Amino acid sequence: MRYIDESLARGETILQRGKWPAVFWFGAWAALVLLGIVLVGVFIFLRAVVIMNTTDFAVTNRRVILKRGWLNRRTQELAVESVEGVSLDQSIMQRLFGYGRVVVTGTGDAVIVFPPMADPVAFRRAIEAARAEGSEVRLASDDREAIDRAAQDRPANDEQVEEESPRKRRRRSFIGLRSR
Repeated sequence: MRYIDESLARGETILQRGKWPAVFWFGAWAALVLLGIVLVGVFIFLRAVVIMNTTDFAVTNRRVILKRGWLNRRTQELAVESVEGVSLDQSIMQRLFGYGRVVVTGTGDAVIVFPPMADPVAFRRAIEAARAEGSEVRLASDDREAIDRAAQDRPANDEQVEEESPRKRRRRSFIGLRSR
């Protein structure tokens, strides 16, 4: 029920209702369809360009990085060693068009949700490769040489240094119950 209908006093009736001219309605719809889409389309385009040009994300050999913003910068970084899991969200349409979203979880509460990106499988593969590379033990050349020398000096498992006499060899007993 309209406001006027609710506000009528006792015995008061409406004789004629006022209407907007059809030209006004046509003009309003035309403005919405033509100018609204153009202006809104331009605004949406400019916003997308700014977001895409000011958002950077990368995987380095040590970190996973997401940087957003231009005037107000917000970064999320996670050390590769602290990455616990990498998940990929990709619908059928996203797979057809070759994009998706990668979510990286780290130790504690650390979660980085990346914006939709092209070829998310390659990005995920890069994170996994960085994790594998980060878990390898790297030795200095001096340390590696010392380990190689020690391995050459030590006898192999098949060789026995000294034969044990039969008297020295004892059978081990269960819980030490056998007499000496």
